[in-house]
Amino acid sequence: MSFQNTLAFAQALDQADPLRSFRDQFYIPQQNGKDTVYLCGNSLGLQPKGARLALEAEMTKWAELGVEGHFTGENQWFTYHAALAGPTARIVGANPQEVVVMNQLTVNLHLLLVSFYRPQRSRYKILMEAGAFPSDQYALESQVKFHGFNPDEAIIEVAPRAGEHTLRTEDILAAIRENGAELALVMMGGVNYYTGQVFDMAAITREAHDVGAICGFDLAHAAGNVPLQLHGWSVDFAVWCTYKYMNSGPGGTSGVFVHERHAQNPDLPRFAGWWGHDQSVRFQMKKGFIPMPGAEGWQVSNGQILPMAVHKASLELFDQAGMANLRAKSEQLTGYLAFLINGLQQPKEALEVITPSEPAARGCQLSLLVHQNGRQLFETLMANGFILDWREPNVIRVAPTPLYNTFEDVYRFGQFLVAHFNK
Repeated sequence: MSFQNTLAFAQALDQADPLRSFRDQFYIPQQNGKDTVYLCGNSLGLQPKGARLALEAEMTKWAELGVEGHFTGENQWFTYHAALAGPTARIVGANPQEVVVMNQLTVNLHLLLVSFYRPQRSRYKILMEAGAFPSDQYALESQVKFHGFNPDEAIIEVAPRAGEHTLRTEDILAAIRENGAELALVMMGGVNYYTGQVFDMAAITREAHDVGAICGFDLAHAAGNVPLQLHGWSVDFAVWCTYKYMNSGPGGTSGVFVHERHAQNPDLPRFAGWWGHDQSVRFQMKKGFIPMPGAEGWQVSNGQILPMAVHKASLELFDQAGMANLRAKSEQLTGYLAFLINGLQQPKEALEVITPSEPAARGCQLSLLVHQNGRQLFETLMANGFILDWREPNVIRVAPTPLYNTFEDVYRFGQFLVAHFNK
């Protein structure tokens, strides 16, 4: 598409947008009585208007039924998580039995590492991207130490080449091959939180399997953002949060994927709990853990009904919109943002986009590396009604999300940058 830097053009795109009605399904934060330009869905998605109703329905059930809410009426708590499996599977490209919603992201990562990081004396290393989100770094460090290895020796970090900000796929694959005999696990983010780069998960998984390693992904910035085919790519396991692009509230619940070849293996080691035990005999309260088939067998504790109710309301919107349609709009929105930024008349040493320019290698986010007075620019934007995200030392992350952002939002942001750099 050929873009134009005019308000009329942005408004015309909004009028032609088949998803434009979804914005009305969200609360837009206000500043001085006006809608803000909220471009921070990569950090915390906005509240769906249906979330309060879904939450109140479960609160009413709790008030009226007490414990009987587990087995009475619609959306029984005992099997509440099962209703989330289908919509979740459609977002991440999985079979419903391969996914379960439970706990929170890093808790789930540790639970799955119990099963999928099984180091041996000669095959004990983990390969990850340099600059991964700190939770992933801390989780892997602690798992390596738990097994008696030194993180400095056991964890291999693949970094961008000198003078570059993002990783080349060929460098990731080469690192896997070079360390293949010692690799137990390849564990990466699906999308790097800092640069916004989408990794080639299919190619990485193939290479990991070719050298005999397990392959897993943290999809915190990928789920609900970019197309995923976890089953088809043969990914071994994955985890994600739901409060970013999936709009399920601060500290919201998390999702888990376990490929069916593992999910149907009751002998795979795991940390067990009552809620993962075969539900047909769960209330017999007997010794001897019998896991539920599929990803449900990794559950430890009973479902978080109130966070899940909020998540269910958001998943319904994803099903109505469709991931293919959301991705198509996302590519247009982010492309328009890139067009406006690239047209700025400012010295390149002042502002630099470090997110890949190829649509397939990025999602909703563009990361702006501000070389001069970055924090000041961020605070000025925030004070003028633009809700964004700052990451040390000098990056402003901008994320126009297709469910509730508009082309006019992006245009207004671009115009503010023009005025700022023209001063």
